[in-house]
Amino acid sequence: MPSRDEYIQKLKSQIDQWNAQAKDWESKARAASAAMRAQYEKQLEQYRVRRDAAMAELRRLQGASADAWQQMMRGMDEAMKSMQDAFERVRKSFDAKRDKQ
Repeated sequence: MPSRDEYIQKLKSQIDQWNAQAKDWESKARAASAAMRAQYEKQLEQYRVRRDAAMAELRRLQGASADAWQQMMRGMDEAMKSMQDAFERVRKSFDAKRDKQ
């Protein structure tokens, strides 16, 4: 089992990677037609909601006592899974629309 610091750093790194990809998608959304832009923005908003929830859970984890952090780690794993699912849905949507162009 990783230490708390290692675990938190791993989570931050993953979120940073997702955020970098999201910035690229935001640029593509701005360049898309109005109809496509609306679809992209809806999907990006779903991603942002999940990201914000994961960040809130990460902040709670960082502030948790030594006894509580392992239990909270399970909640964080669930939040990250939800975030990964949202990220993958957006990625697939952007990839599908790019393939049609």
